[in-house]
Amino acid sequence: MSAPDSFEEYVAARRGALLRTAYLLTGSHEDAEDLVQVALIKAVPHWRRIADHPEPYVRKVLARESISRWRRRRWREVPTDQVPETSVEGPAADRVELQRALGRLAPRQRAVIVLRYYEDLTEAETARVLGISVGTVKSQARDALVRLRAESLDTVAP
Repeated sequence: MSAPDSFEEYVAARRGALLRTAYLLTGSHEDAEDLVQVALIKAVPHWRRIADHPEPYVRKVLARESISRWRRRRWREVPTDQVPETSVEGPAADRVELQRALGRLAPRQRAVIVLRYYEDLTEAETARVLGISVGTVKSQARDALVRLRAESLDTVAP
């Protein structure tokens, strides 16, 4: 992607991709929209510095803010009067199951999986975005994949 001429052009060009990444990080459309909004608000004061290549900075804010939000909300219960419908078949079921599986990962593991395999970042780029070492990226990805595989086997077992 070439450098955008303005913040507004960047937002117009990348909003959809940022929303998809944020959705994978949060598992909720509403939270994804809020997360992108916060990331863009945090990018504005630094725009002159990051304007040539804003994507890494915005991704870093998305990932870190997602983890921070999870930490603030993790002990809150969300009461409901109705049990959601869970009967889904076909490709939509795969997407739903992937979303649920990602939601069961720890926030850092989820961020590593999304950045490495959805955003297709290298281990070094993922480490830089999350502010962690490459070794931590490797171990978090390994642990997350082990957990995802184990859970997928649990759902397939009779």
